[in-house]
Amino acid sequence: MLHFYREDLARLDAADRLRTLRPRTGADFASNDYLGLAASPRLRDAVAAALDRGVGIGSGGSRLLRGNDPEHEALEAEAAAHFGSEAALFFANGYAANVAAFATLPQPDDIVVHDALVHASAHDGMRLGRAPRVSVPHNDAAAFEDAIRRWRAEGGRGTPWIAVESLYGMDGDRAPLADLVAVADRHQAMLLIDEAHATGVFGGAGRGLAEALHGADNVVTLHTCGKALGAEGGLLCVPRVLRDMLVNRARGFVFSTAPSPLMAAAVREALRCLVDEPGRQARLWALVAAAERALGFSTGSQLFPVIVGADGAAVALADRCQAAGYDVRAIRPPTVAAGTARLRVSITCNLDEAAIAGLGEVLR
Repeated sequence: MLHFYREDLARLDAADRLRTLRPRTGADFASNDYLGLAASPRLRDAVAAALDRGVGIGSGGSRLLRGNDPEHEALEAEAAAHFGSEAALFFANGYAANVAAFATLPQPDDIVVHDALVHASAHDGMRLGRAPRVSVPHNDAAAFEDAIRRWRAEGGRGTPWIAVESLYGMDGDRAPLADLVAVADRHQAMLLIDEAHATGVFGGAGRGLAEALHGADNVVTLHTCGKALGAEGGLLCVPRVLRDMLVNRARGFVFSTAPSPLMAAAVREALRCLVDEPGRQARLWALVAAAERALGFSTGSQLFPVIVGADGAAVALADRCQAAGYDVRAIRPPTVAAGTARLRVSITCNLDEAAIAGLGEVLR
């Protein structure tokens, strides 16, 4: 009865693509804890203080039932103010937020035009949604415009949705946001920007690469809380009418137990840290500069893809790095394209320049 699963796992193993859970070990070149907030005393103290004032560990139900805690509402108000949006809605994680957005907001007469490298959560949301979708080449603003024009010429009469990440997690490169905004404005399109890897790292007080677009009525941004914010959750920053739509129509919101109110308290403190501790951003960028020297190239971000090619070779190189005390993980298909297996070197404030130089020596 279970033979299919055994055979499928055997095929993955033979292709050097079998994944297993491995413990944390060595210097942190693998996490998304970019600002080093995950273990910060401020977040621990914020959670302890929330417990002391009676905030529950669990929410007890859906937000539409009794699960709507004052901590959730306080976080959403503070996040909307921080990111300059009309409203915000808190989800358990960025994956859930992306799925809800794509499954709910684009309507049957609309179209979703997405970057070829947009995150798996966006693809899963689009599959659940009712709008047709089309993929365009990575970071090609003209291709987005051409796709919208073709759709209009073929009778498309709804709203185009342009779906991108502001900073791509496997390549460390940025979307051409200024060009995409111009496309959206010319075609009365909505622009949905996943800021997962930019939140906390770019922009004033970590507001992201889309900071200049906050508050526009045709822009939706997703700010994940489990990366630079050091906690857990996802914040969709949206016009209020879209928040109300999600509250009423997003199945992943309506039928899901609300996130822990303690996590909302932690994210509230993380947002304050972005304002109060700009030195974290400055330290991260100093470490990025050290990584550029040690690795010999730059992406303009905290993410450095070391392309190896073959899946097995990438795993072997990651194993060598881990044996030397540097926690680097191999990234293989289907996360990246076949033939581009890589090490994803992530620079975080949990590192120091000595560790970065040491990893550079191992890779050389």
